Amino acid sequence: MTALPDPQAPTAPRKRSRRRSLTPWLFLAPGMAMFAVYVLIPIVQSIWISFHDWDGLGQMRWIGTANYSELWWDDAFYTSLRNNVIWLVLYMLAVPLGLMIALFLNQTVRGIRIYKSLFFFPFVISQVVVGLIFSWFYAPGFGLFYALIEWITGSGVAILADERYVTYGIIAAGLWPQIAYCMILYLTGLNAVAPDQIEAARLDGAKGWRMLWHVVLPQLRPATFIAVVVTVIGALRSFDLVSIMTSGGPFGSSRVLSYYMYEQALSEYGYRMGYGAAIAVVLFGIMMIFISGFIWKMWRDEKGL
Repeated sequence: MTALPDPQAPTAPRKRSRRRSLTPWLFLAPGMAMFAVYVLIPIVQSIWISFHDWDGLGQMRWIGTANYSELWWDDAFYTSLRNNVIWLVLYMLAVPLGLMIALFLNQTVRGIRIYKSLFFFPFVISQVVVGLIFSWFYAPGFGLFYALIEWITGSGVAILADERYVTYGIIAAGLWPQIAYCMILYLTGLNAVAPDQIEAARLDGAKGWRMLWHVVLPQLRPATFIAVVVTVIGALRSFDLVSIMTSGGPFGSSRVLSYYMYEQALSEYGYRMGYGAAIAVVLFGIMMIFISGFIWKMWRDEKGL
């Protein structure tokens, strides 16, 4: 007699379907494992350390929310927080400025590649080099900016030595490569703009600002999302330029949260890992509020809510 097939045995189509559903997860598994090891676990560890008094080598001592209570009364923390807010507000100028430059460079005229290379140049420079260039630019005596102000007003201004202007001087240095990065994102997005929609809008009489607002910008939403998120993260984690140009000075007036965290946790002034972790947790919370809010708004716009 011929054996009947087992109804419980998986058929060939079922096997293929299982393979197809499993294949994406196999490709994602290495990246997810790296993300968990180098992002998620350190975040949890930082939160845990923030409830302890620890010098990084000895035994950890549980102190609860004492580090956060100390932050509440720490004037240096509020100075760093205020500077981070200034960074965040002014750094967002990189998004519209990057868009304007991208619109200017998105032309097919002779020599446009040279202009693109010149505007792209700041993006490939190390932040350390940018910090050194602007430090020389602001330097009293031989700095170009100092000489220009001295020629106009009769007396120069030492930007990096003045508590009133130092934060703005560092932000100007950071905006230079950040505008170039946003420009690249928008140039890439402009290459994906549907030409048929542009032509249809022109036939309807749209041009200039109306064309940009109603036709071009809606198609640049993915580029805008990436530009805003990267700019927010860059503003809140601004460390290297502060370290290179002023080391938090003068008198701590140019500190930001990331640099203050470094001072408390890792520099010769601190070795207070728990207190530094508390600052890092506050910075992480601020960053997540901004990014989550923007993601939520993008999702609502996509859903048409």
